[in-house]
Amino acid sequence: MGKAMRGWSLRNLLGLSVALNVGLLLRLASERGSCWRAEEEPERRNLHGICQMEQQPGPGEMMVVSPPVFRSPENARFSEASASGPVVSVVSASRGADDRIINLDQGDPAMYEKFWQQAGDMATVTIPGWQAMSYFSDPSKVCWFLEPQLEKEIIRLHGVVGNAVTDERYIVVGTGSTQLFQAALFALSPDDGPEPISVVSATPYYSFHRQVIDYVRTGLYKWAGDADSFSKEGPYIEIVTSPNNPDGVMRQPRVNRSGGMLIHDFAYYWPQYTPITHAPDHDLMLFSISKSSGHAGLRLGWALVKDREVAKRMTKFMELSSIGVSKDSQLRGAKILQVVSDSAEQSSGVKSSLNLLTVSYYEMAERWELLRQAVQKSGIFSLPEFPSAYCTYSKRSFRSQPAFAWLKCEGEIVDCECFLRDHKILSRSGKHFGMSPKYVRISMLDRDDNFHLFMKRLSTMSS
Repeated sequence: MGKAMRGWSLRNLLGLSVALNVGLLLRLASERGSCWRAEEEPERRNLHGICQMEQQPGPGEMMVVSPPVFRSPENARFSEASASGPVVSVVSASRGADDRIINLDQGDPAMYEKFWQQAGDMATVTIPGWQAMSYFSDPSKVCWFLEPQLEKEIIRLHGVVGNAVTDERYIVVGTGSTQLFQAALFALSPDDGPEPISVVSATPYYSFHRQVIDYVRTGLYKWAGDADSFSKEGPYIEIVTSPNNPDGVMRQPRVNRSGGMLIHDFAYYWPQYTPITHAPDHDLMLFSISKSSGHAGLRLGWALVKDREVAKRMTKFMELSSIGVSKDSQLRGAKILQVVSDSAEQSSGVKSSLNLLTVSYYEMAERWELLRQAVQKSGIFSLPEFPSAYCTYSKRSFRSQPAFAWLKCEGEIVDCECFLRDHKILSRSGKHFGMSPKYVRISMLDRDDNFHLFMKRLSTMSS
C-alpha cells in the first residue's frame, strides 16, 4: 500500500479528495430532498424565519452577488436580503418573468404602493435641517421622545376608525411593534422573580413572538408554549393577537387565571382586513403604521397603555435600547396618518380613490375572492372560513379578509412549504406557528404582478 501511494502525485490526491466530497454532497442532497429544512439548517434562517436558498446558475443564466438591497421581481428569479450577508441572485437571460420565484414568506405591504403613488404629494413632508435635533420632544410626558404631532394623529385616527379607546391612556412610540413587544415584556416582567415569567400564546401563534423570546434569552421571561395547554401556577404573560397572525381569527384570552397579564396585539385590527365591531379597552394594546398605511419602512408603532408605571418601564426600555425613536420617522408618520384620517372622515363608506381604508378594503376583498376561486379550482388546498360581522366604520357587513392566508395542503401532501417551493413559491411553514407542516402562511399584500402570478400557479397545481 505504501509503495502504491508513493506513485501518487499531489494532483492525484487532490482529485480523489474532490471526487469523494462531491459524491458525499450528492448523496446528502438526494437524501434531503429538494427543500431545505429550517430545523436542520438553523443558520440558514434569519430572525424572521426566512430561508436563505442557494441556487446555481443554469444554461443561459449567471450568478450575481450584490449588497443586501431590494431587487425588482421583473429582472430576478430570486433575490432575498439576509440579515448578515449579501444577496445572491440567479438572473435569467432567456426565461420569461413568469418563471421567477415568488416570495410570499414575509408580510411586506407592497400592495399599498399604488395608492400612495396616486396620492402624489399629499403625504409629503419637508423637515428643515434645524428641526427635531434634540433627543427630547416633551420632557414633561412619560414618553418624552413622542412627537406631539404624532400623538395627535394617533388619537385622531383611532377616533375616526373606532378600533381602540385612547382616553386616559399613555402613548408609547416604538421602532415598529417589534420593539414595543419587547418593551412590553420587559415592563410586565417582575425584576425579583424566582424564575423567568412564562409567556404563552394560543396556537397558531405569531412565529416572530416566539423567535424574539428565544433569541433574547433573558432572565426576565421565557417562552412557555401554547396557551391552551398552559397549566403552570403563578404569574404569566399571555399574548393575544387579534386578528391573529397567521390565521386571521379574532382572539380572546385563553388562560384566564389570576396573576396573568395580557399583551393585546392589534396590528391588523383595521377595517380593510376585518370588521371593526367595537373599540377595545385593554390595559396594553399594540399597533403599527406598517399594517394601517403600508409604510413598513418607517419602522413606527405605538402602544396604548393604561398603567403609568408600565408606560414608564416601556419608555425606559426604549431609552436603554435606542434612546428614543427617530423624530424624522415620527414627523413623516404623523403626516401619513393625517392623510389617512382626512380621507376617511370625508368618505368612510364610499368607494373613493382617495380613501386608503376603503381602497385597500376593496383590494383585499378582490384578492380573497380570487384566492378562494384558485383554491377551489386546484382541489388540493383549503382555507379557513370567517363569519360575517357588521363594521361600525364602513357601515357594512363582511367576512374577514386577512393580510395573510392560512393555507392547508390536503391529501397526501405532508409538507406544504416544500410543495409550494417546488412550484417556486416561498411561504412560511405551519411548524413555525406551532402547527402541522401541512399548513403555510402566505402574504396577501404583495404587488399585483406577484399576486396574480401566484393565483395563476395555484389554480393549476395538482398533487
